[in-house]
Amino acid sequence: MIKILYFSWLRENLDISEEQFDTEASNIKELIDELRSKDEKYKLTFDDLALIKIAADQKLVDIDYPLTNVSEVAFFPPMTGG
Repeated sequence: MIKILYFSWLRENLDISEEQFDTEASNIKELIDELRSKDEKYKLTFDDLALIKIAADQKLVDIDYPLTNVSEVAFFPPMTGG
C-alpha cells in the first residue's frame, strides 16, 4: 500500500487530494500505468507526463525511480518562480 498525493490541477481533475493505493508496480512509471487503467479521469490527468513532477518520500525523482521502500508518492505541476 502506498500513499499518493495530488496537488494543484491534478487534485482538481481527480477530485481527490490523496489516496491509499495497493500497487504491484516496481517503479513510478508502472504506478502511473496502473493509475491510468483505473479510470478515465486518471488516464486524462496523466496523459502528458511532461506537465507533471514527481516526488517519492518528499524527494524529486524521475519516472523510472524504483518504489522499493517508498511509502509516499506525490504528483504536482512544475513550479515557476517570479
